Amino acid sequence: MRLLRMASAVELLSLAVLLTNLFTVHAKVITTFGGPLHGISYVAVIAAASLAPSTGLRGTMWRAFIPGIGGLLALRNLRREGARLGNA
Repeated sequence: MRLLRMASAVELLSLAVLLTNLFTVHAKVITTFGGPLHGISYVAVIAAASLAPSTGLRGTMWRAFIPGIGGLLALRNLRREGARLGNA
């Protein structure tokens, strides 16, 4: 779950930087480094969510496919499942 938490934070931050760059100065260097960073973190969120122990929650992995906030939604879903089972 630690990997999912870190990857979702990087994904959200990189998306915010890319969108801010798009609507302000549109510096090519930010796009050059931010784009692949966002893509890798997006794939890492999906992979981490698919490996997370989510017993009975089919929607956890599918929430991870939402760009930007999917990792945070998957984390919330996993926490909710842990609280329901008495693990958190």
